[in-house]
Amino acid sequence: MAEAWIHPSSVVDPAAKIGEGCEIGPFCVIGPEVTLGRRVVLKSHVVVAGETLIGDETTVFPFASLGEVPQDLKFRGERTRLEIGARNRIREYVTMNPGTEGGGGVTRIGDDGLFMAGSHVAHDCQIGNRAILVNNASVAGHCVLEDDVIVGGLSGVHQWVRIGRGAIIGAVTMVTADVIPFGLVQGPRGHLDGLNLVGLKRRGASREEIHALRDMLAQLGRGSFRDTARHLAEGENSAMVREVLDFILGPSDRSFLAPHP
Repeated sequence: MAEAWIHPSSVVDPAAKIGEGCEIGPFCVIGPEVTLGRRVVLKSHVVVAGETLIGDETTVFPFASLGEVPQDLKFRGERTRLEIGARNRIREYVTMNPGTEGGGGVTRIGDDGLFMAGSHVAHDCQIGNRAILVNNASVAGHCVLEDDVIVGGLSGVHQWVRIGRGAIIGAVTMVTADVIPFGLVQGPRGHLDGLNLVGLKRRGASREEIHALRDMLAQLGRGSFRDTARHLAEGENSAMVREVLDFILGPSDRSFLAPHP
């Protein structure tokens, strides 16, 4: 087993659990309730606080702050956690906060994500696998981002919003309502502007599946999302259409972004 390497200028609490093969560069600060998996790399000047788990082979770049107390005035020092999965790349000045008692107590980040410089994940968020947050994108508290979601640079996601699998948010967009799986949202006050066709093709979606999604989206734009989804769910649908309909009919604290007229 390869022992961890810790630069002598870093402050690592003796109670912290440091996995084999980890590299902790200069001027990092690691708290007593932190657990680093195997071969985690903290480049330099990284702060990891609170009850925070960082999964195997994740790399954290300078000046990131992970696990510090939530930016929520309701937080009263309760014991909560931040769980970060494996093989994530967390770039400079990224901030990720743990959960709150009122939001379930845990912020979770999946595997294989890319969190670019200055991006933020707030308390109680649930972020799926292969997420990409581009520079200075911010996700507010209690949000759910399913697998393969991309949030463009300088974009913001309102608290309690759900973003379905494979959706993409354009740059400089404010997302205030739920986004269907595979949707494309863009604009200063975001609207649903079709499908994430690039993402669908990258994932091997067939022409028939894409046409089925387009037909479904056209019908959703003619009335209430939930009422139309209930009607469409009564028929035979492709797996991807069914996934979108199940998402719309699932529990939510927000409305849905409607298609652009």
